[in-house]
Amino acid sequence: MDEDDYSPSNSVTSVNSLASLLREKLQSIPQKIRKKPSDYKLKAFVALMFLAVAFFIGFAYVLYHQQAHSKTYFRNVQLNEPKRLIRIYNEDDVEILKANLAVGVQGKIKAFPCLPEDRRNGSQCLEWLHTLRFYMKSQPHDPGLDNTTCYSIHWQALRPDVTPTDCFDWGDTKVHWYGGGQSFNLTWPLDAGSISFTPFVTGDMQKSQWGNLLTRYFINTKGAAIIVDEETPLHVAVKPETKEICIRAKYDDFAFANKITEFPEMRYNICTSIDMKSLHTSIHSHRSSPLWDGLKPADMQTLDSLISEPVWQIAPRFKHELQAETIAKYTEDVINLGFLKQGHVLINEHWQNEIGDLEVDKSRFETLNVTVDKLHRRGFKVAFTIQPFISTESQNFAETVQKRLLVSERNSDRRIPALTRFKSLPSAGVLDITNNRSVPWILDKLQAVIDEYHIDSFYFDLGTAYDMPHYYRCESFLINPDHYKTIFTKTFEKTLNIIGVSSAISLPRPPIFVSLPPFESSWEAMRRVIPTMLTYGVNGFPFLMPGAVGGDIYWPGSEQFLPSSKGSMDPMNITQENGIDLPERELYMRWLQMATFLPVMKFTHLPSKYNDERVLEMAKNLTLLRQKLVTPLLLKYKREALEEGLPLIRPLWQVSGGEAAPRVDDEFALGDELVVAPVLHQGQTTREVYLPAGLWQDGIDNSLRKGNRWMHEYKVPVDKVAYFIRRPDDLRFR
Repeated sequence: MDEDDYSPSNSVTSVNSLASLLREKLQSIPQKIRKKPSDYKLKAFVALMFLAVAFFIGFAYVLYHQQAHSKTYFRNVQLNEPKRLIRIYNEDDVEILKANLAVGVQGKIKAFPCLPEDRRNGSQCLEWLHTLRFYMKSQPHDPGLDNTTCYSIHWQALRPDVTPTDCFDWGDTKVHWYGGGQSFNLTWPLDAGSISFTPFVTGDMQKSQWGNLLTRYFINTKGAAIIVDEETPLHVAVKPETKEICIRAKYDDFAFANKITEFPEMRYNICTSIDMKSLHTSIHSHRSSPLWDGLKPADMQTLDSLISEPVWQIAPRFKHELQAETIAKYTEDVINLGFLKQGHVLINEHWQNEIGDLEVDKSRFETLNVTVDKLHRRGFKVAFTIQPFISTESQNFAETVQKRLLVSERNSDRRIPALTRFKSLPSAGVLDITNNRSVPWILDKLQAVIDEYHIDSFYFDLGTAYDMPHYYRCESFLINPDHYKTIFTKTFEKTLNIIGVSSAISLPRPPIFVSLPPFESSWEAMRRVIPTMLTYGVNGFPFLMPGAVGGDIYWPGSEQFLPSSKGSMDPMNITQENGIDLPERELYMRWLQMATFLPVMKFTHLPSKYNDERVLEMAKNLTLLRQKLVTPLLLKYKREALEEGLPLIRPLWQVSGGEAAPRVDDEFALGDELVVAPVLHQGQTTREVYLPAGLWQDGIDNSLRKGNRWMHEYKVPVDKVAYFIRRPDDLRFR
């Protein structure tokens, strides 16, 4: 080899040649092998993009079909037909009501537009073949209902085994429902309890799910209300496990035995507004005519006297103890107190020998006319309690049977009366108020009593739906057994002076007050008074008569109760009157404090019976407080009640907003100006108090307090009651 072969130039050339050779070799590698890593990345990217596009297409497909099935009606109503789900929105597009429709209908039955012959003008109509027909319509806007929109719903069952059922969801824990009536567990709000499906008729709370006053009206905190038509055979359930309130149309063999249609139908309206307070006010203030329409000066005087004067309920333990002397002695004790007004003396049904006699028992009341005249001179008014029941032992029973004036039994001879039990009566007939011959018969009897004894008024003890005979039949058609009490009251409200009724499903004409159900003498019973007052007020009944201070009295054999010291830990606190234990002393004091602020004050036991100066002094102070503060406010808001139908006693949410207000069940407001927080537990001298928004003056120490907050460990001595008066916001700067 030559030396030139090892020169530097030859070395560089060799390196370059190697690089060139390497490039040539790399270029000779197949194209697909060289680009393999890039292809994998590209394919992964393409696959990812494909999946994303497929997902979005699928999502859009599902969303499209959901929207296709969820049709929007009347702008604010959305209905998903396959799921039978309805949603209603307010003007701000906030969902305020969600309901599952036709609950219990098995299978995914497809809905079709109704046939032309089944359609109605202005209504959307759908039919689930051979099962249900559904109508929905937007009600024409009423100028009197500001910001309120209503929709009508109508279900028709097309088979006998179908019971239209709709359930309204309150899944949000901040949504609460009110109205309906007093439920057996006495909850406020309504959704705090649990009620199985049961006929929506009045009953005795010791035996049935619903109480003595019902209306087919339910409202929630979001501003939606349900108003069920009176002809619907209504059953109601409250289901906390699914967070639903359900309504159902169903016929049965008692409450809804009288069929209006072949198969059950359910009609109701859904009304919405900007909030619950506005909705509630607009619904109750817009009546066909105000409550004052047609009232006479005498009616207004009776209304005012019931608010400003006590009701004295005279009820000895045994019938034979009720005599003219008993009444005279009781009223003398009232006068001797010196600080309570005379008011109305309410004598229970035992002014008769037997219920249904409609004639004074002269063996016990030989000089009753003299006694009544004496009471009138002293400033008292006298009221007798009457019932539509005729005892089989009554002197009038044979006559009413002969004249066919009593309710008869279905599927039997009309000449045979249907019998029932009522209170202590083991057997009684019921006057058929739909019979044209019955009205003049009973009016003649009552007018004779008025003429002879100059009594001032009557109190109607009408019983409940379950006091009617099970297979009742009247001369005229009754929608349900509660319809009877409405007819009975309306028949006499313009011909007799009536101060109260024991039960109702529709608002009686003033000055008639509706009584709260009887409550036993116990702390637990006392705690039920406020939720009951609030519920009945929400239902549209402004004029309510609570029971006696300390608890109510019932007769032996009535399956009810007598006053007791239930819950008392100190037997030395118990005293007696006529062989009956007086309510426990502290309970009586706290009950009297609460009753001072209610529309009517009713007494059975006088505060003087405790022989305790502390009780008597407190009663004097509370009487003065009622005369100076409470009665003027009640009379002021009475005018508002007559004009707009608003309650005198209101829940705190009706005074102002706040998240806490809807659940407060142990305070109440008198109109918009007074908040009351009575002590409801034995031995307590402090309590938690919620004040609505605004500026309030403390009734105990006169201090000013800011509202929209809780006050913890607020001190309330046993002879004081917590109440707060609304003041102008700028008062704190004066």
